[in-house]
Amino acid sequence: MRLVVQKFGGTSVSNATRIMAAARRAIRAKQEGRKVLVVVSARGDKTDELIELAQQISEHPPAREMDMLLATGEQESIALLAMAIHTLGEKAISLTGAQVGIFTDRTHGKARIKEISTERMRKALAEEQIVIVAGFQGIDEDFNITTLGRGGSDTTAVALAAVMKHDPAANGNKHEIACEIYTDVDGVYTTDPRIVPEALKLDYISYEEMLELASAGASVMHSRSIEFAMKFDVPVQVRSSFSDVEGTWIVPESPWMTEYPVCGVALVKDEARVAITGVPDQPGISHRIFQAVAAKNIVVDMIAQNVGTGGKASIGFTVPAGELRATLTALQPLAQELQATIEHDAEVSKVSIVGVGMRSQSGVAERMFEALANENINLKMITTADIKISVLVDRADGLQALRAVHRAFQLHVPRPGAGLPVAGQSLPVGSLRDLTALKQRLADMEGILVSEIKLDTSQGRITVSGMADEAGNCHRLFRAIASGGINVDMIVQNLTAGVPELSFSVPLVHLEEAKKLAESVLTELGPETRITAGAKIATVNVLGVGMRTHTGVARRMFGALAARGINISMINTSEVRLSVVVDRDRGEEACNCLKEEFQLA
Repeated sequence: MRLVVQKFGGTSVSNATRIMAAARRAIRAKQEGRKVLVVVSARGDKTDELIELAQQISEHPPAREMDMLLATGEQESIALLAMAIHTLGEKAISLTGAQVGIFTDRTHGKARIKEISTERMRKALAEEQIVIVAGFQGIDEDFNITTLGRGGSDTTAVALAAVMKHDPAANGNKHEIACEIYTDVDGVYTTDPRIVPEALKLDYISYEEMLELASAGASVMHSRSIEFAMKFDVPVQVRSSFSDVEGTWIVPESPWMTEYPVCGVALVKDEARVAITGVPDQPGISHRIFQAVAAKNIVVDMIAQNVGTGGKASIGFTVPAGELRATLTALQPLAQELQATIEHDAEVSKVSIVGVGMRSQSGVAERMFEALANENINLKMITTADIKISVLVDRADGLQALRAVHRAFQLHVPRPGAGLPVAGQSLPVGSLRDLTALKQRLADMEGILVSEIKLDTSQGRITVSGMADEAGNCHRLFRAIASGGINVDMIVQNLTAGVPELSFSVPLVHLEEAKKLAESVLTELGPETRITAGAKIATVNVLGVGMRTHTGVARRMFGALAARGINISMINTSEVRLSVVVDRDRGEEACNCLKEEFQLA
């Protein structure tokens, strides 16, 4: 069976004219010989209007009743779209999340999908109907209406595509299924074209790149929907509701993508930085800190923990600016107990570069830092992941930093996959052949998926302390490292009491060379700068989908290590990977205990 899931956002169904246009798109897809599922958001500003009305009634409306209210916005849209399709001579049926059978947990306002029944959808499709489903909503086990939170309609659309593709009752992998996300933009760009007019539209982007860009600030799709696409191997196309221009395909990674170090740049304007300094450098501290934050359901973004000195350590992280007060309140009792100091900065922005090519190409970080140094932009924090480098800058410098980095990687120049054709590229159907694993995933669709835990003992660490807090110093340091063709893996920089603390890892075979190259620019980094090298480290990587949006992953990881008395000396995070550095003689033990924790042993 050929099936397409089409999702129309609020602007795409904001009035009668646009509703009729959406109806025609759905009918056209059916006339092309495909079964059609449509997911619809609330019209225009309907959700905001309902929220405002509720606040006029009650300052603190019950979460259950807010979900009951907000779900009516999508119910209006699906009924109107079904009427439009009937008017145009085709059969259609509108279904709420409850009627379809989208079952969620009990978290009102931020519910996660547990499983979806395909029975009613399959029956309606067999009757040649266009099935229209309300996005953003489901029901819990007590049949209470729940809403999925930000990006909920995108999440609904990709989840429906996933379950229809792989549910054994729907003939599983025999389905050829794609998901089309119709929105007010015509695809995914190298950065926000409203900020950088010369940004290029991408023809293809990998799941992992799109996931990292979404978490880094690209607002085209929410990361939860991309997690579904990646977990269940569903090709997704982002395209315009208002034209027939081909959009951007989000697909599995292809070899040609690795030829380019960076595919996009993103900006999160409103971040807040929190640093806890002077905590004991001992097992369990990281776990206690992030347990306190996760208990308030606050999602942490960047995490940077540097090597401790003198029995004390510093841990820095970022949260959305609107969550700063709640974060400080959650941490204050723990800080008092540990006799630690909390620093915070509410006026920062995060700039990130993303690209699968940076795995194999050296000098990517140096190139980014050079672009920022040339604009005299200082770096307050640095974290790296497998395919992402993020820096924290003053909010006033955010837009300038974004433009500078976009220009530095020549993302305005057409290339294959971004304005030029790709030889041999085709859209993969994909399949999940492990039927046991597939059944488990379908039974807990949005659960934490830890796929692999890896131990890496091939790296050594360089630590730079006392470096002057000046724009350009990171560029000088990593320019020297890049001159030796040395590929840097993990980079962590915190700002503690105005002094940068920076550590990075390189292959052990290049450790001494990297130290000498760093020492060659020692005098340029400030009179108090000290450089040390250590070979006795091990990096443990936890890989999976939804690593950052599930606050419990880091908490479980740090808790398992704390229970074994294993100290963490460095931390780095991304959407698909959590990495910690521990003493080498405890690396294997750390890896094994995490495999037990996530049931991969």
